[in-house]
Amino acid sequence: MIRQIIKIDEEKCTGCGLCATACHEGAIDIIDGKAKLMREHYCDGLGDCLPACPVNAIHFEQREAPAYDEAAVLASKAAKNSKPSGNASDCHTADAPVFHGCPGSRAKVISHNSLNTDSDCFSEPSTQDSSSHNTSMLSQWPVQIKLVPVCAPYFDNANLLIAADCSAYAYGNFHKRFIKNHITVIGCPKLDDVDYTEKLTQIIANNNIKSVTIVRMEVPCCGGIENAAKNALKASGKFIPWQVYTISTDGEILE
Repeated sequence: MIRQIIKIDEEKCTGCGLCATACHEGAIDIIDGKAKLMREHYCDGLGDCLPACPVNAIHFEQREAPAYDEAAVLASKAAKNSKPSGNASDCHTADAPVFHGCPGSRAKVISHNSLNTDSDCFSEPSTQDSSSHNTSMLSQWPVQIKLVPVCAPYFDNANLLIAADCSAYAYGNFHKRFIKNHITVIGCPKLDDVDYTEKLTQIIANNNIKSVTIVRMEVPCCGGIENAAKNALKASGKFIPWQVYTISTDGEILE
């Protein structure tokens, strides 16, 4: 039959995997670093994946394709739901999923045990031992809110830092003051044009988060990330210590 179905431009595709996550029917997989429509009969032609693509690599086309098979989609979902899945009790006990997405989105822990993380990471480098200076305090990857996996192992027993993109550029000692001993997620609600509340709620609800630190800029548009974090804390149903810091455009902590 001729019907509306999605088409993915593989040249534009970066393999970020956001479209596969947005596709509630499970029609899309990431294969060899590219998104592919693997199950045409799972695609309902409604296009939930289109706005999720950051590079506009997906669009509609009218062509010959098998009819949307809702029964097959429901059966597939039922089969997945019968397996252990990430939630508040088993997010870190279920078998780790096999990663097929963009390497830049793959969750990993970064260790700095061999480095002197107590030193002033923004002091002038020493000619004798430069490795102990200018040390990154980042302890995980990725950091973008849109890219971090909800059940990444580094979220377990973490002190969570939710920071506006610009804050690390404005505040000179950001790594030592905020990132050190924290799991860091960053975003800009103005540039991303998205409400982070749902993703942050999933992270907080599905993991044992010990504390939440929110760092924003003084500009009004940065209130979006603060509100999303606060709303996520409320929606999670958990009582977790939290604090907000506001950075001025000239690099000072205002509160």
